[in-house]
Amino acid sequence: MRFAELAGRNKGNFDATIPFQPLQSTLVLLGYGAIFLNLIFVVATIIHLARGKIQTLPRWLLLINLVLLPVQIWYFFFSNF
Repeated sequence: MRFAELAGRNKGNFDATIPFQPLQSTLVLLGYGAIFLNLIFVVATIIHLARGKIQTLPRWLLLINLVLLPVQIWYFFFSNF
């Protein structure tokens, strides 16, 4: 959505990609909320692993979350798009 907005503004079109502002705001909040939920999941999983109380958790789920967390943090807080 960000790329579509910026591409339109560069061409002189200042209309919103999603003209319904509450929907656009909800999508932005969900994007930022995903970072914090992922952080909570990773911290809780590491604590459970350290205590030896982890139940059957698919290994791929932990690996994907560990890879995506730094990507999410970089994209939302440090990228200059």
